[in-house]
Amino acid sequence: MKYLRLNEYKALLYRVLLVYLMYSFSRFLFFIYNYSLLEIDSLFEYFRLSYHGLAFDTTSIFYLNSLFVVLSILPFWVNTNKTYQRFLFTIYFLTNLVGIAFNFVDLIYYKFNYNRTTISEWAVIENENNLFAMFFRFMVGYWDVFLLFFLMSAFWILLYKKVKVHDRPYSKGVFSYVSTSIVTFLLTATIMVGGIRGDFKKSTRPINLVDANRYVNKIQHADFVLNTPFTILRTFNKKTFKRVPYVVPDLVIDSLVQPIKRYKNKLKVKPNIVLFITESYGREYIGAFNQNTNIPDYKSYTPFLDSLATKSLVFDNAFANGRKSIHGMSSILAGIPSFKDAFTSSPYANQEIESVVSVLNSEGYDTSFFHGAPNGSMGFLGFSNILGFDHYYGKTEFGNDSLFDGFWGIWDLPFFQFMKDTIDTKNTPFFSTIFTVTSHEPYIIPNEFEGQFPKGNLPMHQCVGYTDFAFKQFFESAKNEEWFDNTIFIITADHTNQVDYKEYYKPINRYAIPIMIYSPDNKYAGLNSDLSQQIDIYPTILNIVGYDKPFRSWGRSLVDESLTSTIPFVMNFNGQNYQYSKGNIICIFDGVKAIGFYDINDLGLEINLISNRTKKMDDVELSCKAFLKDYFDRIIDKKL
Repeated sequence: MKYLRLNEYKALLYRVLLVYLMYSFSRFLFFIYNYSLLEIDSLFEYFRLSYHGLAFDTTSIFYLNSLFVVLSILPFWVNTNKTYQRFLFTIYFLTNLVGIAFNFVDLIYYKFNYNRTTISEWAVIENENNLFAMFFRFMVGYWDVFLLFFLMSAFWILLYKKVKVHDRPYSKGVFSYVSTSIVTFLLTATIMVGGIRGDFKKSTRPINLVDANRYVNKIQHADFVLNTPFTILRTFNKKTFKRVPYVVPDLVIDSLVQPIKRYKNKLKVKPNIVLFITESYGREYIGAFNQNTNIPDYKSYTPFLDSLATKSLVFDNAFANGRKSIHGMSSILAGIPSFKDAFTSSPYANQEIESVVSVLNSEGYDTSFFHGAPNGSMGFLGFSNILGFDHYYGKTEFGNDSLFDGFWGIWDLPFFQFMKDTIDTKNTPFFSTIFTVTSHEPYIIPNEFEGQFPKGNLPMHQCVGYTDFAFKQFFESAKNEEWFDNTIFIITADHTNQVDYKEYYKPINRYAIPIMIYSPDNKYAGLNSDLSQQIDIYPTILNIVGYDKPFRSWGRSLVDESLTSTIPFVMNFNGQNYQYSKGNIICIFDGVKAIGFYDINDLGLEINLISNRTKKMDDVELSCKAFLKDYFDRIIDKKL
């Protein structure tokens, strides 16, 4: 019976099962490292979700092991010799350790990204020139994850070697050897094709990221069902900017979305605008934005911003449109949100774009962008050129590398002062934007400030305190300048970061950011709890400066009080589905249809109301569809 190759097939099955075991183990680690975010409350729920995760594991495992399996079962007559088996060993671990490594990446990264890593993450790092330094920093900062990976790999190799393929010739039955090998290959190929597709039925398409939501009661459970190799494989070389598969009449879009805005606010003197896009500065950290959250024992880490907020217009129900810095730049400055992938990294970014920059340029403003990172980092230099900034000021223009933090850029305090000194030389009116860097992983501050700011419960907290101090020093210096009194200051963030309070673990609040408008003459003051978002900042600025011509904007002015003003809404993407909030309803939309409706106060998305669907829900879903149709059509047709 030697020609039946049973020993080889048993070894192959054992080796594939080992991969399943390691995927299960990495899922367990994903649960342990992200327990508070996933909210899996029972052992039964853990195993139920793990069971459904097997389909997604199978897709990844069969994809990555297809070459190994083919080389293991084709009748080469040398399959059993030691050299060939060592070759198979190499193929097996090269592919599988890469796959498992991606799972381990999300033990760390999920806390920042709130969804499984996809191929779009490459856009975050492709413009960085210090990748090796970043990798080393992560090795030091998250040594436990790296240690676990190497220990698991060593144990895996040990288990692999426990079952060997014996080196012995097949001395008889050549025909049977070849014929049974071919039958086995065809059977295995059928199984693998079904596994890669995600089922063995004649389905219309392979399973994708959104299919994980079929098995969950909470949106975040889909990330537990998925695995990172799957999300990377399924998003590789995918065209995500494509037209929607449904029809929404133009009249409906004009009514519900109002993509063309126009405000009437003529001014005798145009104000200067200074816009702060604060790195990772979630709403959670700022006391002025948490007066109504009723969080027990809440603590703020921003004494200066809290004091500034008493003289500002504060939007305490504001949200980011995306989860990454590059998402924030296009959302805030051009009113173009990013969902599955960053617009700035898409083929459609290189087109003429109407933005706050282009409009203010046409109004005679001097426009400048400040970012203390190495020039070109995050792709900001390229996109700022597309938007048309007159000036870009980065680490190169700062000209003093002794104040480089060693990882991301110039410390916030000196770079804020550099921006202020540069603004002092400009003619008015001017529009200046700064994208800060210090309030970011690895959560370090200059040595001379160690111990000066509360360390709180998270590494992020002292960075928040340091950047708040940088704000204080900037305003203390700027208020003595001639340009200060005629300047409107807008403070927001690109996305959120580490979470301390349970309130901000909730899926909707994972996008909770500050938006604050300060005017030295107290023109803008008070607390506004209407829904607001990053894409509202662009039209708000144009309204503030008195721009009265039509312009393209999906957002709304936050200071417009006319009866025709757009109804407040918020749109973002949780990794698998769109989240669209409007009125008193949150709609979860999979790209084709609504799969969930929740009360606007159900920020944890715990009670799905879709079984009792109402006309209001239908209206919110239609608004979501209209938004997405106009969004993709304008991007693809280059009508931005």
